[in-house]
Amino acid sequence: LLGVLSPVHRGALLQSCLLLFTFMGFFAGYVASRLYKTFHGADWKQMTLLTAFLYPGIFFGIFFILNLLIWGQRSSGAVPFTTMFAMLCLWFGVSVPLVCLGAFFGFRKANIELPVRTNQIPRQIPVQSWFMKPAFTIMVGGVLPFGAVFTELFFIMSSIWQHQFYYLFGFLALVLVILLITCAEIAMALTYFQLTAEDYNWWWRSFLSCASSGFYVFGYAILYFSSRLQIEKPVSTMLYFGYMLIMSILFFLLTGSIGLLSSFSFVWAIYSSIKID
Repeated sequence: LLGVLSPVHRGALLQSCLLLFTFMGFFAGYVASRLYKTFHGADWKQMTLLTAFLYPGIFFGIFFILNLLIWGQRSSGAVPFTTMFAMLCLWFGVSVPLVCLGAFFGFRKANIELPVRTNQIPRQIPVQSWFMKPAFTIMVGGVLPFGAVFTELFFIMSSIWQHQFYYLFGFLALVLVILLITCAEIAMALTYFQLTAEDYNWWWRSFLSCASSGFYVFGYAILYFSSRLQIEKPVSTMLYFGYMLIMSILFFLLTGSIGLLSSFSFVWAIYSSIKID
């Protein structure tokens, strides 16, 4: 995007993404701890461990199994053991301590000040209409974020699986901005409809309503595999779906996080405008 990395050298792009993810561990721990403390979470140790190990553990586990399959095929594309060990060193030696450090500073900060006090006795939620059921809103909420990246996803997958060069990084950045705006808008709209229906349990639904787009991404990966690719070997098939599962999980977490943060900001804004005498 900024002319620093060339799309021809894919190793440099992957290395930059890996280092960026590693050093962003501090911010991950800080933001997670602030939100967890605001929502009155009790087990801060479990939160810190999940932040440090959940997604990287899933990513590394899938990657290690797929790499074992490549080793079994005696392919030159297998990642060497030294590289795997270096990834573990980055994870346990850099990323995990940064997450713990960020969580430490986050828990030392005061709670995010809420504009109103909540009632200690939960109100009874009235019977919801069929279109306000969690399953329906979660399923519908993921359509627009997936539609925002549908076209660009085709070119990215063609670049990965059909050995085509991808040069439109400026347009990709624009699509990313559109995706973030779309996730924020759909999450705030669904949260508003949910609150007007007197259903105050908005936090998980605001996350899942946008995160469900990850399921659409994986469904599109299945369609792309059956219509565009000519892969017949079992190991190659497992490689394709393994890597696409990693991409879908990443998309799931990205869009869900944007939806939750947007809904939290929206709820904070509308309730801060309430005047209490």
